[in-house]
Amino acid sequence: MKKIALVLAASAVTATAVFAQDAVAPVVADTDANGTFSLAEVQAVYAAVTDEAFKAADTDASGELSAEELKAAVDAGAFAA
Repeated sequence: MKKIALVLAASAVTATAVFAQDAVAPVVADTDANGTFSLAEVQAVYAAVTDEAFKAADTDASGELSAEELKAAVDAGAFAA
């Protein structure tokens, strides 16, 4: 019985750590309220984002990221906080 309890406790700790990594993502603020995210807005949260990385994430070449483009870049690991 103790072995089962220990295995379950270890599993819970591991699962909690994995979920915590996925659940908490930094929020980029749309400071100019135009509905998209500029390089400066993204760099306020993801300081290491380069112009090249930003342009690669800007799949429609609009010069700004839509919410979908930003999410895709973050999910792909292209932007690290």
